[in-house]
Amino acid sequence: MSVVTGPLSAAAQTSTEPTIDVRPDLAPVARFWEQLPLTAMKAAQWESLCDGCGKCCLAKYEDADTGHMHYTDVACFLLDHHSCRCSDYAQRAERVPDCVTLTPATLADPRWLPQTCAYRLLAEGRPLPDWHPLVCGDPARVHLQGHSVSGRVRCEREVKDPLLHLVDWVC
Repeated sequence: MSVVTGPLSAAAQTSTEPTIDVRPDLAPVARFWEQLPLTAMKAAQWESLCDGCGKCCLAKYEDADTGHMHYTDVACFLLDHHSCRCSDYAQRAERVPDCVTLTPATLADPRWLPQTCAYRLLAEGRPLPDWHPLVCGDPARVHLQGHSVSGRVRCEREVKDPLLHLVDWVC
């Protein structure tokens, strides 16, 4: 792992080795997610846990009898379907009142998050997968290996009944 303190050289820009950006708010801690509990992470560390899969932005339903989550291919209207990132992250809570802001408290019961979600994995004491950007150093790998919703979803504004759009490819 290399530490970045300023502009990257051409060689560093093409490296696939994970890097840590040195800023006052994010001290360089190699593989910090393995060393710090979620409650001790700084804001930038917390935000970097998101792999950009977009699965949390899908309409989902919990089976009242089994507790099992059923996902649809219906995405929040703010989700960019290509990048799988929120198009208005800073204002999402105001624009989408039922958008859940992840905190250690909301992770007390993480079953509503996809099984591959880094926040859920760490809350459950499990490791990040090899394709996670923090592990492999490549933010595109989540898409290239089919772990994101890129190209697989439709906007909630185009769907009348999300229950008619249940999918089994979200785990």
